Amino acid sequence: MGHRKLSSPRRGSAGLRPRKRAEELLPTPRSWPDLQLEKPTLLGFIGYKVSMTHVIMVDDRETSPHYGKEIYMPVTILETPPIVPLALRVYVRDALGEPQAYTELWAESPQGLRLEKAIGKFFKPNVSKKDEIWKKIETVKDRIEFVRLVVATQPHKIPSLGKKKPDLVEVQIAGGGLDERLNYALSVLGKEVSVDQVFKEGQLVDVIGVTKGKGFAGVIKRYGVVELPRWHKHRKGSRKVGARGPSIPTPSYVPQPGKMGFHRRTEYNKRILKIGTDPNMINPLGGFPHYGLVKNTYLVIQGSLMGAVKRPLFLRYPIRPTWTPKGAPEIKYIDLSSKQG
Repeated sequence: MGHRKLSSPRRGSAGLRPRKRAEELLPTPRSWPDLQLEKPTLLGFIGYKVSMTHVIMVDDRETSPHYGKEIYMPVTILETPPIVPLALRVYVRDALGEPQAYTELWAESPQGLRLEKAIGKFFKPNVSKKDEIWKKIETVKDRIEFVRLVVATQPHKIPSLGKKKPDLVEVQIAGGGLDERLNYALSVLGKEVSVDQVFKEGQLVDVIGVTKGKGFAGVIKRYGVVELPRWHKHRKGSRKVGARGPSIPTPSYVPQPGKMGFHRRTEYNKRILKIGTDPNMINPLGGFPHYGLVKNTYLVIQGSLMGAVKRPLFLRYPIRPTWTPKGAPEIKYIDLSSKQG
């Protein structure tokens, strides 16, 4: 008699549980890198996904077998109009050692931002009490843990986006001393900050976003469960799990059908190949499918990114970089052919 297999590997990943819909369309980072920068800098920025194309670039990674040669590279285009810092928020450690928001200073909303659509009646500028709030911050300087800015995007600068409500997110400041970070935050309140003031060409970033929604799916598509052989006798269908009992020896979950996609995910160490200000260098004839023409500053990111077209994505300084590029790569060619199919 031949050997009979009595077990099979667990299907799916327990590391991505629970497989539920994301709570927000623009996720907020749960952690920030501890960087020692010379000058205070925002650690993140927001961009809107445009589409994909490809470039021909010179491989500048010294460990690559194609070092110094021209290579084909698929890229993703993100449109990144300037963001507007609206509030300074200071965090201190409480008695249990947990960071808590201590106080905040809200600036006046710039004209045309349509901030009332995002936070409405809860928006109360208190910049007139700046001296009072500053004295309050001085009393807890030795306990301050983080200095962050509440920033808003400007989607009204992207006509093809079809929305005017700004996306609000909290971004941490790193670099310099505490006084330098506080003064930097005050200096940019209510003013525009462009993406080239935050990131540099060639550097690595982490991208946080929400994947495409795929609707209801069975266990074969959702978990990779092997279909039962169709030529053999089986009861109640072949595209199902053999048993609903937990796996052994670590019973953690049972593969079951359900909604798939629209999950919060983080892609680490994506590289910014180019920060451009001239949209004519990337706009194809007829515009990008389902998006249109890029009209603001844009990023060219190496590889693919999660999410649907027009979806906001959060870019953060890398929390565990695998290498440190020396500069921007040389791009020989950007494909501008029509993407309409």
